[in-house]
Amino acid sequence: MGDFVLTLSCPDRVGIVHAVAAYLHRAGCNVLDSQQFGDRITGQFFMRVHVAALPPQPATYRSLHSGFAPIAAEFAMDWELHDTAVQPRVLILVSKAGHCLNDLLYRRAAESLRIEVPLVVGNHPDLAPLAAAHGVPFEHVPSGSDPLSRQQAEGRLLDLVSELSIDFVVLARYMRILSPELCAKLAGRVINIHHSFLPSFKGSRPYHQAHAHGVKLIGATAHYVTADLDEGPIIEQEVARVDHTTARMIWPRSAVTPSARRLPVRCAGTPSTAFCCTGVARSSSGKARDAISARPLSFARRGEMTCGRAFFAH
Repeated sequence: MGDFVLTLSCPDRVGIVHAVAAYLHRAGCNVLDSQQFGDRITGQFFMRVHVAALPPQPATYRSLHSGFAPIAAEFAMDWELHDTAVQPRVLILVSKAGHCLNDLLYRRAAESLRIEVPLVVGNHPDLAPLAAAHGVPFEHVPSGSDPLSRQQAEGRLLDLVSELSIDFVVLARYMRILSPELCAKLAGRVINIHHSFLPSFKGSRPYHQAHAHGVKLIGATAHYVTADLDEGPIIEQEVARVDHTTARMIWPRSAVTPSARRLPVRCAGTPSTAFCCTGVARSSSGKARDAISARPLSFARRGEMTCGRAFFAH
């Protein structure tokens, strides 16, 4: 018996929920969780259904996928089916700060973050011992400020993504700006953990910027990476309260560290997160894609249900 998650969006009309539920019933699936939302502004309908395939002849990924295709075509759906047993393969990029990496690898080992991490890449060698302590290989890929060095580094990253069958990339305090060309080649497949409450204080040294402005709330943001610095679609955010008595240099510890503990779990999709499903996604064409961000669609198709809008994370 396997678990699957179906996510879909399509033009809103009568009968969508009935058609989906009827198909899943005929396929011998039990609905464990179902959430839906009709956006009156865009006229789009969004739905996420978590099901279990029941004996004596439990449905398989292939049978569910092929059987649902005619329904998807009838309603002009943009849809994906996820097998929750399949863990996405993640390449983590780091620089010198190790708190995000340490927490990601700890949660991976504790199985609270169901991902595979075949490699950690750093533009500095500093975190190699930390990766080794978690039993994860580390590769130093230096990336200088000159165009040739950056081109060579990004070429190596693309090679690693291909060689290791990487589903998505996480920038865990990776202090290099990805080129527009690399962002385009990995569109929708790179998540950044940024140590500020975006859209405020983009770029480097955000806590210094926040301290200078005297803000009382700081935070961290997980977002998709685009060619526009720190402006990609926001996935999740956490905040922490500070005041004038809080030393600027400990702000990253007070806000980023707890945020880093929670954000990757919500983004990568653990079973405890209502809107998440861990697994490799396949589009309606059957092509395998990563479970976090299959392609650079509007974030309204893959985030969370927030502020009255349906955002479905995998």
